[in-house]
Amino acid sequence: MLRFIALFVLILATLFVAELLQPVETHVIEPFTSAIARVSVWLVGLFDPHAYSIGKELHTTASSFAISIERGCNGVEAMIILVAAMLAFPAPWRHRLIGIGLGFVAIQALNLVRIISLFYLGQWNRTWFDWFHLYLWQALIVLDALVAFLVWLRYLPRPAPAARHAASIGGGPPALL
Repeated sequence: MLRFIALFVLILATLFVAELLQPVETHVIEPFTSAIARVSVWLVGLFDPHAYSIGKELHTTASSFAISIERGCNGVEAMIILVAAMLAFPAPWRHRLIGIGLGFVAIQALNLVRIISLFYLGQWNRTWFDWFHLYLWQALIVLDALVAFLVWLRYLPRPAPAARHAASIGGGPPALL
């Protein structure tokens, strides 16, 4: 457990520092955030022709309201937490990569719901927008990362009973007679 925690903190710190580097910001974070805005507008456009995006901003022609997807609102931080946990946990690499991919989809799907709901909530009531934006959705996105990790743990292959027993007593595999 101590190994997992130490690795988790080390990977987490490394990824958060990397996210703050200017080249990563310019070549990864900004294009990714703009893509989220475009996908959000495409989804909104399925039932509302008034939405459009400019870079990382969502606008509407129905009013002067607009939102900008900033750091902490693009799901990257939740993904960093999930990736750090999955990389730190002792599991086969194939399962780690599958978990990271599916976790990315789960976090970004919920984040799209978040962005679209805030886009409409802000047009309706600024007080509710602020409350949902600052309190409810922030917690739900991080909770989504935790749930993705727990579901991933549930589907990891379990070691064979003999291997678990040998590992628990510190010995190797049982001798064959």
